[in-house]
Amino acid sequence: MQTLYRPIGQKELDLIVASDYKVFPPRLVWQPIFYPVMNVEYAREICQQWNIYDENSNFAGFVTAFDIDSAYLSQFEIQNVGGSHHNELWIPAERLSEFNAHIIGKIRIIEAFYGEKYKKNKPENG
Repeated sequence: MQTLYRPIGQKELDLIVASDYKVFPPRLVWQPIFYPVMNVEYAREICQQWNIYDENSNFAGFVTAFDIDSAYLSQFEIQNVGGSHHNELWIPAERLSEFNAHIIGKIRIIEAFYGEKYKKNKPENG
């Protein structure tokens, strides 16, 4: 078993909560890969340097952690996309359901970051 991390915004968080913290939602048409990251520091950086400034993320970033079968993960090569700790996996969007099936337990929210423009979500009934 290996722990991976995923930085997400508010919309993705809402979909994860709706799944009872069991799966990551399907990628959007323009998103060809799902990229979990290998360490919490990198996930934190993305939340702090991107999500809290992004309107589509509702100016919020959430670091998720989840456990996954390491034997399954061995088929994916670790990609380094910058500094020494900027390591992630590239999971083709069409394989996300398969990836989700190998998650052990539930997806956990371990940190939250809010930008100055964050708007609290209001219940549908007001």
